[in-house]
Amino acid sequence: MGLQGDFYQLLKEQGYAFGLAGQAKVEQDLIAATTILAFKYRDGVLVAGDRRATAGNVVMYDRTDKVLEIDRHSVMAIAGVPATAYEMARVLEHSFKYYRRTQLQELSFEGKLRALSKLLKENVPAALAGTGAVAPIFAGYDSEQEAAKIYFYDILGAEFEGVEYAVSGSGSPTIRGILHYLNTWGEQPLSALSEEQATIQALRLLTSAAEFDSATGGVNRDAGLYPVIKFVAAGGVRATPDPQLRALFESKVSRTT
Repeated sequence: MGLQGDFYQLLKEQGYAFGLAGQAKVEQDLIAATTILAFKYRDGVLVAGDRRATAGNVVMYDRTDKVLEIDRHSVMAIAGVPATAYEMARVLEHSFKYYRRTQLQELSFEGKLRALSKLLKENVPAALAGTGAVAPIFAGYDSEQEAAKIYFYDILGAEFEGVEYAVSGSGSPTIRGILHYLNTWGEQPLSALSEEQATIQALRLLTSAAEFDSATGGVNRDAGLYPVIKFVAAGGVRATPDPQLRALFESKVSRTT
């Protein structure tokens, strides 16, 4: 009765072994390598992710977009198996668009949260088999409450509101502690940061994650590769262009300048 953690952790504590059908009981790592984060800043929510995709200890791709725009007021950041995550994003995008065109209004923010939760619940067999686990972050602007919000999910579809911030992926333990420290004892809380200050913090956080997690892709200046950073506010979703990220990284993040 003293067990703590999500349902997946509880199953592990009880001795449940996760494996593929027909194989010996070999435990699978259900959270694929990646680092995504979201936090509230002065005008809304910043959502960011590194760009590395891995298969075991092999780097498969370093140009992955893990912060996906679902509609003009919401984004989904993905951590987990890319094939499953991208399919969920496509289903959500189509569903939201269909509702908007048939009902002549956007689906409510609450409805969007339920839609993602439903997809994750339907994916539980694949998640528990170790072939399709996804632990996303969903951020959007709630027009009814006139506020940008952050929600994160476990692989079984349970949703939790990130009051100030949320993180997911293999590099998340590193930056969760940093976010708590910054938000509690920093010069100002995260929610008071300007857009530029928030962007700088996101670059620093993902650079820190890459330093301690080999599966998280950092900045590659030679290739011109920078994290994907998007903002969600009343005016909609907006991405930060690479030239702006490059300038901020060179002036505020890199230790060689």
